[in-house]
Amino acid sequence: MAPETEPDDLTQPDPPPASFEEFQRQTSLMTSCTLLWKELSDHFTCLEQGLRTKSEAIQRKIQSLDDQTSFSLKLLEKREVTIACSVEIAIKKSEASRKAALSILEKIDGVGDGVVDGEGEGEVDDTDGLLMKLKGYCVRMDHEGFWTFVIVRKKELDVLRAKIPIALGNCVDPPRFVLESISEVFPVDKRAKNERVNDLGWACVLLLESLIPVVVDPVIGKERLLVTPLVRERAKEIAETWKASLEERGGIENVKTPDVHTFLQHLVTFGIVKKDDVNLYRKLVVGSAWRKQMPRLAVSLGLGDEMPDMIEELISRGQQVDAVHFTHEVGLVDKFPTVPLLKAFLKDAKKAAAAISEDPNNTGRAAYLATRKELSALKAVLKCIEEYKLEAQFPPENLKKRLEQLEKIKNDKKRPAAAPANKRTRASNNGPMPPAKAGRLTNAYVSSFPAPLPFVRSTCPAAVAPYAYDRPAASAMYGSRSPPYVYSPEAVPSPVAAGSYPGPPINYPVYGAPYHTPSYGQLYY
Repeated sequence: MAPETEPDDLTQPDPPPASFEEFQRQTSLMTSCTLLWKELSDHFTCLEQGLRTKSEAIQRKIQSLDDQTSFSLKLLEKREVTIACSVEIAIKKSEASRKAALSILEKIDGVGDGVVDGEGEGEVDDTDGLLMKLKGYCVRMDHEGFWTFVIVRKKELDVLRAKIPIALGNCVDPPRFVLESISEVFPVDKRAKNERVNDLGWACVLLLESLIPVVVDPVIGKERLLVTPLVRERAKEIAETWKASLEERGGIENVKTPDVHTFLQHLVTFGIVKKDDVNLYRKLVVGSAWRKQMPRLAVSLGLGDEMPDMIEELISRGQQVDAVHFTHEVGLVDKFPTVPLLKAFLKDAKKAAAAISEDPNNTGRAAYLATRKELSALKAVLKCIEEYKLEAQFPPENLKKRLEQLEKIKNDKKRPAAAPANKRTRASNNGPMPPAKAGRLTNAYVSSFPAPLPFVRSTCPAAVAPYAYDRPAASAMYGSRSPPYVYSPEAVPSPVAAGSYPGPPINYPVYGAPYHTPSYGQLYY
């Protein structure tokens, strides 16, 4: 008999199928996980690429440092191996220098030192003679005679620039010799006040520039300067003394450009540039930016990173031409194009010239100053175009035509104008009046009349003696209707203030004299 089915098994329902909402929720979850996985994968991929790039850069830097280290080790090994040869070469050079010094001294003793009482104004026939004299001072370490010899030859600057480095090579200690030579005017001018008219900054810069090729290490280069520690310390003290004297000179704004140039060249020559003084160097360079050597000095002073800001400052000051020199020195021509700067400079110059010419107080001088302003601007722009080969970008033909026009105007103004008709000519007899001005001094009298006629004494017994103030009578051609003329307010006192007039400055001949007696209208006091 079959078993019976229980009622509970018949009434239990099947589990319900999953709902559609649950399916959508699962789908969204899978999509979010996929997107998150992709985002994480991209992030880690970027990190991996960045690490790989940095790793490659570090490897290249390590390789570069290894190369530099290897080169330095080889160089040091070479210097160490060749030290004996170097000593031998130095001995030979010293012997050669001794013989050359003796030869120079003999020549100087034979032809004369060329220095009389320390004046250093001896004449030299040619560049060889000049070099011989310079070497003579350097061999004897006569810095005073050397300095005096140089400062009187500013017209021979190019020759001195070529020969002084050669002569300094004969000094026992060239850096000390140069410091002692320029000590008369740098860091403080020790000359008397009446002798400070001539600026000698050019000579200081010349000697400091000429010293660079002498002190540079022939093997390592500019990275090592052949300056003894004592001389370097003295150079630092000189620089500090100059900085301390800035207040006495009127501050950075009022210091003279030659002094600034000498100071900056001093720092570069002796390699004593300080990073803490970068702001001071920048102000000094910008204040004297018109000097030709300033862009190169700025780079040597470590102002390469400051150049963009310095160029923008020069442009804002209206010194576009100076900014052009700086851009070409540091290679920022793409950031600061040259031609727009030159055109802006010309535009500003024309505006300034127009403003000057509108001065109503002095029209003649204003026109001259306006012409000179525009002339100098045109010459500066034309020089830049020629120096940097900008003829294709900025054709100079129109500028040259304008320059010729202004030169012609300037020359015409310098020419003496044709003498106009004398406004003081009397129409009645066409005779010229005397000039309107006499002497500038008090009570000065300058005669404008022709030479006096010879005095003829009358035969009349009642002849009148000539007046003590012996002055010839005026010619009758001046006419008789002219009023009395005063030569200058200083020469003749006012009739009211002085009382009566002085005696008439003419001789009264007696009646019957052989020449006409002038009327009172012809008398000039």
